[in-house]
Amino acid sequence: MRDDGLVRAGRALRLVLLIALALLFLIPFWLLVRNGLAGERDITSPDWTFLPRAARWSNVREVFGDSSVPFARSLLNSALIAVATTLGTLLLASLAGYGLARIPYRHANKVFYGILGTLLVPAAVTFVPSFVLVSSLGWISTLRGLIVPTLFSAFACFVFRQYFLGFPRELEDAAQIDGLGYWRTYWLVVVPNARPVFAAVGTIVFLGAWNSFLWPLVIGQDQSAWTVQVVLSSYTTAQVVRLHELFVAAAVSILPLLLVFLCFQRWIVAGVERSGID
Repeated sequence: MRDDGLVRAGRALRLVLLIALALLFLIPFWLLVRNGLAGERDITSPDWTFLPRAARWSNVREVFGDSSVPFARSLLNSALIAVATTLGTLLLASLAGYGLARIPYRHANKVFYGILGTLLVPAAVTFVPSFVLVSSLGWISTLRGLIVPTLFSAFACFVFRQYFLGFPRELEDAAQIDGLGYWRTYWLVVVPNARPVFAAVGTIVFLGAWNSFLWPLVIGQDQSAWTVQVVLSSYTTAQVVRLHELFVAAAVSILPLLLVFLCFQRWIVAGVERSGID
């Protein structure tokens, strides 16, 4: 009886702790919604209230109707960039990882270590050369300039290689007995059985592409090429501070991230467990 009581007490304590941590995690989201539906006075007032005195749903229309800030266009740009970057990175990194893990080549380890070495190079070192290259190609303020330089990820290649090293060889051997080469084995056998790691890596890449700020700020010089993060920075400048629009735009901009997480949550957890991503 005493052991059962200790077990129940431990479960209750864990439940209370998890609820407390969940509430702490939800505080930033509550602040976004609360301040997004409030006026400037409610946001900056020293008399803080849990909810705004009067919910101003017109703030949402104001954000999307503001002709000086192309918020709707920035959402479309960020979605196109994030999706294209994610698909391109998954394709290139998974092919590279599979080739390094499975295709016999005496210099495979050297190539792999060279790819890992790029992770040690700070992004600031390659920023200027990348900008000069994109500028020379005439890709300033274009989706190509925002997407192409970010397509390959050494980290994603490393994760895929490590995962494919532990992939069951029996499945590939069976495919080769049926006459499949490396290319068809990859598409017909490996990819369908590696969906969890694809989901985990894809989610990480999608989040990074959606939240990217410095590269889109420099390359997207025209408003037509602005992304969500660049638009969010435009609400607070030296000349004007529009807090309610900033909070509304921030709340709307995180909705795609929440949808991606909710849709791929099961595969993300499985992929993290199998690939060892920390």
